[in-house]
Amino acid sequence: MENQYITLDQWRTLLAVVDTGGYAQAAEVLHKSQSSVTYAVQKIESLLGVKAFEIQGRKAILTPTGQFLYRRARALLDESSALERAAKRLSAGWEAEIRIAAEIIFPSWLLLECFDRLGKESPHTRIELIESVLGGTSEALLQGQVDLAIAGIVPSGFLGTPLLRMRFVPVANPSHPLHQLGREVTIDDLRKERNLVVRESGTRRSTRVAVDTTQRWTVSHIATSIEAVRMGFGFAWFPEEKIRNELRDGSLKPLPMRDGGERFAQLYLVLADPDAAGPGTRHLAEIIREAVGSECLRHE
Repeated sequence: MENQYITLDQWRTLLAVVDTGGYAQAAEVLHKSQSSVTYAVQKIESLLGVKAFEIQGRKAILTPTGQFLYRRARALLDESSALERAAKRLSAGWEAEIRIAAEIIFPSWLLLECFDRLGKESPHTRIELIESVLGGTSEALLQGQVDLAIAGIVPSGFLGTPLLRMRFVPVANPSHPLHQLGREVTIDDLRKERNLVVRESGTRRSTRVAVDTTQRWTVSHIATSIEAVRMGFGFAWFPEEKIRNELRDGSLKPLPMRDGGERFAQLYLVLADPDAAGPGTRHLAEIIREAVGSECLRHE
C-alpha cells in the first residue's frame, strides 16, 4: 500500500465526474468505460481511506472531503499542465506560437509593428491575437488562453507593469445636436442623446457606461462605434489615438464639455506565467515596451 500512488489520470477522472455530473457522463467525455471511471475513483478513496462521493438519485455528489480533494486536484492538474508547457517551450527554444490578448483601445498599428519586428527575427513563430475589452482580457489570463496581455485591469494573482496611459475624449459628428447648442455641454445634455458604447468581451459581460443615457447602442468592436458616431448616430468617448484621422479630417469633433471632458485609462503589460514564459514571449514583451517608450518620447 505504501508504494502505491494516485496518478494524475486518476485525479483527472475524479474532476471529470464532478464537472460532468456523474460517472456515465465522465466516461463519455474521457472516452473510457464507466467501470474504469468508477474504479479510478474507488482507487482514490481506497488509498486515502476517505469517501469522495455519495450517490443521490442518479447523481454523484461530493462529500465535504470530496470537495477538498476536488479543489486540491484542480490545482495539482493546473500546475502539472503549466509545468509541461514550460518544459516544452524550454526544450524547443523559441515558441511555435505566442498568444496575446490586447485591450481594443491599444493602438493597433503599434501592436502590428511589434508583431512585424518579432516576425523578422523569428519568422516561424505564429501569433494569435485576441482583441479584448476589460473583463475579456482578465478572463483570457485567468483561463490560461494567452501567454501575454495588454490589460486595463490586472486580475488577482497576476503582476502587471505600467505600459501606457491613454487619453479619452468625448466626440460627435460636427452636425450632431450636441454641437449645435452654442454653449458648453453638460451631463444633462448627454443624457438626452444616444450614447455609443463597446461591450465587454468574455463570457461575463457587464458593460460599463460613463453616462446613463435614455438611448444607447452597444456594439462589440470600437471600429463599429467610431463609424456610428462619425455618421451622426450618437456620441461616445474614444481613445484620442484611435480617432486621430477622424479628428484631423473633421468627421469627428470633441464636445465642449463643461465638466468631466477628458478621461484616462492605464494599460499594463502582463506575463501570464513569468516562470514559464518562453524566450519569444519575453522578447515580444520587450519589443512592446520599447515601441511604446519610443512613441511616447516622439510625442513629448
